[in-house]
Amino acid sequence: MNDLKAVVIQCGKEEYALAVESVISIELLEQVNRIPHLPDYMLGLMRIREELVPILDFEQILYGNSARDNKDALVVVVQTENLYIGLLVLDAKEIIDIPESSMTSTGLMAYSKTAYFTTVANLENRMITVVDPEILSKSLKGMDDIEEYVEAQLAQN
Repeated sequence: MNDLKAVVIQCGKEEYALAVESVISIELLEQVNRIPHLPDYMLGLMRIREELVPILDFEQILYGNSARDNKDALVVVVQTENLYIGLLVLDAKEIIDIPESSMTSTGLMAYSKTAYFTTVANLENRMITVVDPEILSKSLKGMDDIEEYVEAQLAQN
């Protein structure tokens, strides 16, 4: 593990970090086309720079509350192996450098429901949990269906 340059996002009252190299863009939440029969955390598809991007309500995933009605909510678009996904968050605050010496994974590995939490940065006056979007996209129930749906939509266009 090396130092990590990360985008800090907020969900609930907690801060999370996404590696800068996985973040494509930060967008305002605009027109989302709902898709029936998908999990509650899946808001639908949003067209971002000619790409169909599934929008996942990260607040819903973590805490069971939707960030959809928060007027300041943002979509952080991240690249995974198979597709772009948009994470709806309460805020995308800043880009920071997290020193390797401040990161620990103690206690995270034991909790299988959040396998996408890879480490915790224990900084001077804050704690930030690092999220791996690739693991997130592979561990959420229903992501296979979402991926298939996006591929089918792209095939029709």
